[in-house]
Amino acid sequence: MTDLQQPPPEPEVVDGPETEIEAVPPPPPVPPTRPFATFRVMDVEDVSLDLPSPYPAVTLVESEPPMRALVFPVGLPEGTAMAQALRRMDSRRPMTHELFMEVLQQARIDVIALRLVGRDEGNLLAELDLMTPGGRVRVDCRPSDGIVLALRMPVPAPILADERLLDEAGDVLPMTDDPPMTDDPPMTDGSTEP
Repeated sequence: MTDLQQPPPEPEVVDGPETEIEAVPPPPPVPPTRPFATFRVMDVEDVSLDLPSPYPAVTLVESEPPMRALVFPVGLPEGTAMAQALRRMDSRRPMTHELFMEVLQQARIDVIALRLVGRDEGNLLAELDLMTPGGRVRVDCRPSDGIVLALRMPVPAPILADERLLDEAGDVLPMTDDPPMTDDPPMTDGSTEP
């Protein structure tokens, strides 16, 4: 005798009160994505003083094609400090950048990178990306100081330039990835209610 398989019985439909379906609100609109800066790795090619200019000029060149250059003036003391750092020369007595680098190392703070993030009225804007015992920190700085510190690290830190600085001649507003500020102060005791 063979077993014949029969299809499962149809579910019974019971007539009853109609159930209301609640309307689901549409999802909130997605905020437009903010463009992020694209950074290019730069190498310090030269620090030179071309007369009759009273200021040295720093030449940064992309480390990969298309090998665009970024040239900007710095003060004479900063240019001297940068040229010494580029050539890994130490002074007989520590100069300001050497002293500051020694303090950073004693405090166990590493320079992760120098970022050239914008241009305002012809002046480059920069920030140091630091790794501290308490976490990562960004500090605004002059490009010349940041380059000297990046070069003075035991393993030189990369110098990064916002690609717009290489493409555009005028002002370039920095792009930040900071979270938006709220009107409510942060809770410090771990509570969620005011």
